[in-house]
Amino acid sequence: MDWKACQRSSLVKTIKVDSNLIKSLVKESAKKLRTQNQILLSDESASSKITLAYDAVRMVLDAVAIKCGYKIYNHECFRAFLKEVLKESSLGDEFDKYRKIRNAINYYGKEVLAVGSEKIISELIDFHRKIRRFL
Repeated sequence: MDWKACQRSSLVKTIKVDSNLIKSLVKESAKKLRTQNQILLSDESASSKITLAYDAVRMVLDAVAIKCGYKIYNHECFRAFLKEVLKESSLGDEFDKYRKIRNAINYYGKEVLAVGSEKIISELIDFHRKIRRFL
């Protein structure tokens, strides 16, 4: 889905920039990263750690979108936002990769093991840093 399709489908709304909301989202995003860091990685916890790290990324992306004057209601539209609004095509593709991993866990019950999860979590934390530079 491209940016124009997201707008036509009302999955993106133009809003007033809200500095307090941006600060709050960034703060809560950092809490999620700290929380996932406190959980010992195991086969039992791997999916939860990935989901927490993804949620942290999504929250900081929300903050960036709000700073740009948008409220985005669909994870797929964040990809379009990164690619077409921020002109960061590779970040859009990277986010989409993480979205698919998270969706596989949350919606399709994909089992995630500790082996391999550490890399995904590390990449999500790095991606979070990349997105924060837009704030």
